[in-house]
Amino acid sequence: MAKKYDTPLLDELEKGPWPSFVTEIKKAGKKSEMANDELGQLEKSYRTKRGYWKHGGIVGVLGYGGGIIGRYSSLPDEFPGVAHFHTVRINQPSGWFYSTKALREIVDIWDKYGSGLTNVHGSTGDLVLLGTRTEALEPIFAEYSSRGWDLGGSGSAMRTPSCCIGPARCEWANIDTMEICYQMTQRFQDELHRPAFPYKFKIKVSGCAVDCVAAIARADCSIIGTWKGKIAVDQDAVKWYAKNRMDINKEIVDMCPTSCISYDGTKMTINDDECSRCMHCISKMTKALKPTGEKGVSILVGSKAPIVVGSLLSWVIVPFMKVQPPYDDLYGFIGKIIEWWDENAKPRERLGEVIEMKGMRSFLEHIGVPAQPQQVKEPRKDPFFFWKEEDLKR
Repeated sequence: MAKKYDTPLLDELEKGPWPSFVTEIKKAGKKSEMANDELGQLEKSYRTKRGYWKHGGIVGVLGYGGGIIGRYSSLPDEFPGVAHFHTVRINQPSGWFYSTKALREIVDIWDKYGSGLTNVHGSTGDLVLLGTRTEALEPIFAEYSSRGWDLGGSGSAMRTPSCCIGPARCEWANIDTMEICYQMTQRFQDELHRPAFPYKFKIKVSGCAVDCVAAIARADCSIIGTWKGKIAVDQDAVKWYAKNRMDINKEIVDMCPTSCISYDGTKMTINDDECSRCMHCISKMTKALKPTGEKGVSILVGSKAPIVVGSLLSWVIVPFMKVQPPYDDLYGFIGKIIEWWDENAKPRERLGEVIEMKGMRSFLEHIGVPAQPQQVKEPRKDPFFFWKEEDLKR
């Protein structure tokens, strides 16, 4: 298919050493009119400094309320190929592991019905397929679902849970992130496919506090692997790092957020009672330091990117929870969190925003968690003295 549009502004984005999305759209445009018109409309947006997408609308497949994001061009006569340009979200496997056969299967179906453009992966975690027409949605869903694939979440619903690769490739994972993610995905199927929440709700699972899946910045409920025991120190390995020019005092001791590490030039000592399990020292000195003892999770809540108010980071609610298959306790606990949020939130309010407005007290009382020192996010601002009327009568 011949190139339809001159794109001098977009061509600038192909310069430099990095891969360019413009180059990939041009490649797809050789076979797809939809991708070709997408390129033309995008060039016009850059030239006029206006967007020409009409976001939203009710489109989907039978029996599902989410998984399809409706998108239309406001210039259908000028760019007929993108008059409909809906996004299809495919529920990703835990850890984003695919076989080459599975990837070929996905893209072959997409080439048949869509623009040929994909986004691997979207910020939610889903495998995102960009651009198809309304009449193609049911055939697309039928083909994917008949091969074992399912749609992901969208709209005011449980979004597709996601996780880091955890024990599949990382020796520092404190929990089986992929199994937890899979179980939460199975348990929340109804909430994922049939939007009934005030707004989106995201669950992300990280194997340790390094948080490779960015749960602390993006998830309403962050499940972070942690441990209860001490950090084992291999003093010979510490000497190896010092010999290989690591400035241990500058790179490790001075950067410890709780100042629980000391180093006298020959020996490293850690006061484990003061350790916040942030993983900084372990991730920098992987040969010398190792977590030991009982493993479990910390539960944090409330992060989000800006929509109604500014961005929020997650807040520690449960410092340590023992979890094990089939994760009934974890599932029930998250259910209580959702219940409180669903009862108190206005439309398009995320969990963190509701906690900020309603206060932590009613939230903690509903989910049955006592106030604890680890929950204090900002000293003096969050004293956690919860007075009741009967307390004043004493």
